[in-house]
Amino acid sequence: MRRNSHLTAIAGFALAAILLAAGGLLLWGSTYTHNMVHNQLAAQQIFFPPKAAFAHPEAGTEITPSMIPSVSQYAGQQLVTGQQAQSYADNFIAVHITNMTGGKTYAQLSAASLAQPDNTKLAGEVATVFKGETLRSILLNAFGWWKVSQITYIASLAAFGLGGLTLLASLFGLTVGRKDEITHEAISAEGPKSPTA
Repeated sequence: MRRNSHLTAIAGFALAAILLAAGGLLLWGSTYTHNMVHNQLAAQQIFFPPKAAFAHPEAGTEITPSMIPSVSQYAGQQLVTGQQAQSYADNFIAVHITNMTGGKTYAQLSAASLAQPDNTKLAGEVATVFKGETLRSILLNAFGWWKVSQITYIASLAAFGLGGLTLLASLFGLTVGRKDEITHEAISAEGPKSPTA
């Protein structure tokens, strides 16, 4: 019985150590990813249009009505977070590309351009859409890694919490096991009681 409680406590301490170490590694990974995304985005010096630009949104202009609920919240700010990157990619660049191409994709425009090699206007449109889609994909990649940093941060908190609970449970089990051991030794030392007449 004593041996089993000691083995269980040791296993609990080992599991707690593993969970706490995993929490530390996850937290380090989260911080590293978060800082890397922030620094790389900051280095690009991308800014959202100023607040004044959102005053009179019109279809076909730099600021369309669809941008008010999604992009205007970042007006004038530098793009440095994953959420900002996602908003800029999906609600600013994508809107301009769709308006410019009438909803055609880069692949569709490229195929049309290959079929009409003398159409310089179409070739220019293809080049512009390619640049826009490339920037959009880079920003969405940054957003993806930003999300990974958030997920690993939550996972690190869970690992720390579980590690702490496991450690406390192991200490509790060891304490209870030690109490039972002392009680058992005390009863054994008294010896068997003789029956009363």
